[in-house]
Amino acid sequence: MLERLFGLKSHGTTVRTELVAGLTTFLTMAYIVVVNPVILGDAGMPVAAVAVATCLAAGFGSILIGLLSNYPLAMAPGMGLNAYFTYTVVKGMGLPWQTALGCVFLSGVAFLILTVAGVRQLIISALPRSLFSAVAGGVGLFIAFIGLSDAGIIVAKHGTMVGLGSLTTPTAAIAVLGLLVIASLQTRGFKASMLLGILVTALVAWAFGLARFAPSAYSLADLSATAFKLDVGQALSLKGGFGLSLIEIVFVFLFVDMFDNVGTLVAVTKRAGLVAPDGSIPRLNRILLADSAAMMVGAVAGTSPVTSYIESASGVAVGGRTGLTSVVVGVLFLCTLFFAPLVQAIPTAATAPALVLVGAMMMGALAEVDWADPAVAIPAFLTVIMIPLSYSIANGLAFGITSHAVLKLVRGEARRGDWLVYFLAVLCVARFIYLA
Repeated sequence: MLERLFGLKSHGTTVRTELVAGLTTFLTMAYIVVVNPVILGDAGMPVAAVAVATCLAAGFGSILIGLLSNYPLAMAPGMGLNAYFTYTVVKGMGLPWQTALGCVFLSGVAFLILTVAGVRQLIISALPRSLFSAVAGGVGLFIAFIGLSDAGIIVAKHGTMVGLGSLTTPTAAIAVLGLLVIASLQTRGFKASMLLGILVTALVAWAFGLARFAPSAYSLADLSATAFKLDVGQALSLKGGFGLSLIEIVFVFLFVDMFDNVGTLVAVTKRAGLVAPDGSIPRLNRILLADSAAMMVGAVAGTSPVTSYIESASGVAVGGRTGLTSVVVGVLFLCTLFFAPLVQAIPTAATAPALVLVGAMMMGALAEVDWADPAVAIPAFLTVIMIPLSYSIANGLAFGITSHAVLKLVRGEARRGDWLVYFLAVLCVARFIYLA
């Protein structure tokens, strides 16, 4: 049955490999079960209910994208989008969180319409192939930076913005040990090096009392506090003194989620070797349909926009190649509905090294960029550098697309068939103006 559903042999993988990949991806992104409720709690949402909604949305989205597209992509409420939901929409604009959830649902509907109409596919196909490679490398730097930051190896510094943290702190010391363990296992050719490294590092942290957690109890009944509480009517009516700001909210949710999804999709599929010879991504419309559906279900359950996770690359790194990896992630998230507090038992110091080394492996995509051609190299470099430094895949893509369009004009290579590239560049400039 699994062979029929996922074509394991044709993808050069096995059930065992897919199970290990799914568990590895789950461990590297399980932090969202703890972090998302904390962020949305600042918006006045019931924390326990958001924890349940997070698990439900991540489980549904990951299983759906695995079955529908047969790609090893996992989904969950997006970091960054949840911060925008709380600190800009609810606290900044003063919208009730119920109305904000209605805006998330409308964004999902808009995504679905654009996908069915083929607009999202056109946007992705219009991007130059060199930017796809640049996004993969930039995202590698991004998640490595996140891992180093989570571990306390890289910290904020007043004079230099960032600098080296104290490696003698428990978290940093355990993370450095984890880096050595995972790197050593990879050097020895262990397929499950990521998972083994995470577990070994966690065991060391527990043994020496360097990792603690205090789980709080909740039940599935807590979901009722946010489930079906979205106010689509208020979002559609544009009443209550908010006016066109509601349209702006839907636009930002849609725009940022689309760009983050494109970046993640490109990076993970290239890392898995699932991109077609012409650079296209097979079954792209199925991926985008799953994304749209997951966003709507997440809004109904009571959480911020659901999106594909770059941590999916950790499962790909240990051999995940089919949708079975995603299904495993989804099932584990659904199981976490009953044991969510126990996820906190895996310390950040144990998962951070995995992110760092996954980032290192993703840098190989940059070899595909023609660095001798300034018109190709400059947009690629801006994409690579802006993703980690601006802490946003969307910003990196926007810089890359805009500079690519400008340099094509300067070289006199503009063609009528490239109209969508220039339209995207205009949208990127408008986005920067809006964010300012």
